[in-house]
Amino acid sequence: MDDIKIGIIGGSGLYDIDGIEVLDELDIDTPFGKPSDKILVGSLNGRRVAFLPRHGRGHVHNPTQVPVRANIWALKSLGVFWLTTVSAVGSLREEIAPRHFVIPDQIIDRTRARENTFFDRMAVHVGFSHPFDPTLRKILLAACNAEGVTVHDGGTYVCMEGPLFSTKAESEMHRSWGASLIGMTALPEAKLAREAEMSYASICLATDYDVWRDAEEVDVSEVMANVAANVKNVKNVLRRVIAEVPLGQEATSSAYSALQHAIMTKPDQISDEAWREVGLLIGKYYGR
Repeated sequence: MDDIKIGIIGGSGLYDIDGIEVLDELDIDTPFGKPSDKILVGSLNGRRVAFLPRHGRGHVHNPTQVPVRANIWALKSLGVFWLTTVSAVGSLREEIAPRHFVIPDQIIDRTRARENTFFDRMAVHVGFSHPFDPTLRKILLAACNAEGVTVHDGGTYVCMEGPLFSTKAESEMHRSWGASLIGMTALPEAKLAREAEMSYASICLATDYDVWRDAEEVDVSEVMANVAANVKNVKNVLRRVIAEVPLGQEATSSAYSALQHAIMTKPDQISDEAWREVGLLIGKYYGR
């Protein structure tokens, strides 16, 4: 199979994309176990795309349990470079109202129980100063604007462990940091995508105001109602994104060579087990 350069990871409530011609469903094994679900391979106007529901069909994986390493490895094995993800988030800013879209540009990691690197058996230090690829962000913003949805350009996403929502004190703390969004799924996904040399950016769907805005609790039924209301819009946006991804220009993204100067372990010290796990990612630097 030729490389599939475009990938989409769907978040809560997004399990398919209307208008995509389904070509195949792939059940992939990885060195890190099974992905969240089978990967749907589809085509839109001659452009092939790989789609994976982050939580699995039926929402079977909570945020901590999402097999993120398997998800990213499986997409990489298909040739995916341009990776767009969709996430439901809480808003930490008055101006970001529920049902608004946000294309974040920064992230803060407050997870603590997740495998956050492919390189357990090596020393690899990848740059991560701009976690969301600027080129892909521009495409997502343009698609949102073309679709006529209310979208905010930039903002810091705080990724917490979950599965419980924030305390009021945590919500106020995150606001004091200048953050715009609170969610549970962008990490380690963004870190692993960078280690896999993928261009990564997210469409975040605001579902609520967390608990800083005089709420006693986050209302899950309200969250899911807002997710459902935005599903049609985000599917329309994603169809535009698929059409506009700059295929053939992968080398213009800094993600394309993210590992070039990041691998510290000498070749003769890389174990067979490490090669089994990450040869897909580092092989081009060693002629393998």
